[in-house]
Amino acid sequence: MTEQDTADGRKLRGRRRRAQIIEATLTIVHRDGAAGVTHRTVAKEAGITTSLTLYYFATLDDLLVAALTSVTDAYTQRIRQLIDTADDPVDGLARIIAESAGPGRERALAERELSTLAARRPALRPAAWSWRAGVAELARAQSADPDAVEAFVALCDGLCAAILLGDQSVDPEHIRGLLNGVLLRPGP
Repeated sequence: MTEQDTADGRKLRGRRRRAQIIEATLTIVHRDGAAGVTHRTVAKEAGITTSLTLYYFATLDDLLVAALTSVTDAYTQRIRQLIDTADDPVDGLARIIAESAGPGRERALAERELSTLAARRPALRPAAWSWRAGVAELARAQSADPDAVEAFVALCDGLCAAILLGDQSVDPEHIRGLLNGVLLRPGP
């Protein structure tokens, strides 16, 4: 085994450990809210020592930023894929939003809670804005009207919040219609 192989193995183990800590953080946010996240609770959830969480994430903000970034990066990647390859990216986005009522609820709830926390914790703001930037990019690919783009992002945000507050199923076609209504509205 070469020195490079050893270094690569350590890097891989480090990435896996970071991912484990982030997943434990998201589990706590979903179960207990962001207020329940401490290095100690994350360590307990991950089955590791508190000092290990501190090794990878020196501050609580570092840990919360990493958790929020992991969620928003996944959304941003999906939105980027829609922009690049989908015949109807608005339909794809409507389906992503609708997932918040079903299989994507836990991640959407964590994203919403941590994004709201960004109002009080500035370190979280760039990550909180990243998915909105992706949504705006998708909207700009459909409309040159800056007001329509702004309304589209706000509508997506509001729909996500409403879905998380409700307990009913969500119709992606209805969401798509609402989103297209904003983008296709007549100009001023």
